[in-house]
Amino acid sequence: MFFIRQTLGNGWSRAMLLNWIDTGLYERQGKALTNFTRTLPEETSDLAQELTKDPYDFAFTGITGRYNERLLKDSLLNNITQFLVEPGTGFAYVGKEYRIQVGTTENFIDLLFYNLNLSCYVVIEVKIGKFEFADVGQLGGYVVACNHQLRKEGRDNPTIGLLICKEKDRIQAQYALESSSQPIGISEYELEKFYPEKVEGTIPTIKEIEARLNEKEHNIKN
Repeated sequence: MFFIRQTLGNGWSRAMLLNWIDTGLYERQGKALTNFTRTLPEETSDLAQELTKDPYDFAFTGITGRYNERLLKDSLLNNITQFLVEPGTGFAYVGKEYRIQVGTTENFIDLLFYNLNLSCYVVIEVKIGKFEFADVGQLGGYVVACNHQLRKEGRDNPTIGLLICKEKDRIQAQYALESSSQPIGISEYELEKFYPEKVEGTIPTIKEIEARLNEKEHNIKN
């Protein structure tokens, strides 16, 4: 039913549906650790949560050996079409290493997006190591800076921050989120396919999916 609703709501083709099943979207969507229920209005917190994933699938970058943050970020932007698909619907790319001046200090945001569904800027920081407390402080500062310098009153909702790291301790991440007054989510990423090629009996066949879609469309028309 999850995939039926997603297909009808997003107008997915068969190829797109198969791709999302293959990457385990059901197990990943909305699973990021966040403080959205505390820091966002009730009417937007649920939607913001559903736009997150954990882990994010970065296998499309083609990285298999040793790498640094520069290589990972360059690979994400070189495959910007696939990267925009992975975060979800409604994301528009604003810039990479987006310069933002705070006082006399230059700061550079890893990736800056605008989400049309939420009407807000989304700041994304990518870390190749394990999550640390300081990461939330840095990201929170970028979120505040965007609110002051980019957000337009009456047009944009509060900026959201998303930290995507290689590894996190859930308790440490939760403590960090509780300490922040800014809406922030923390997720991990994977560079290799993390679901088996075939999981017999755990996902519906194409015929079963098509039958359910036809039944759903019939019910909507009636």
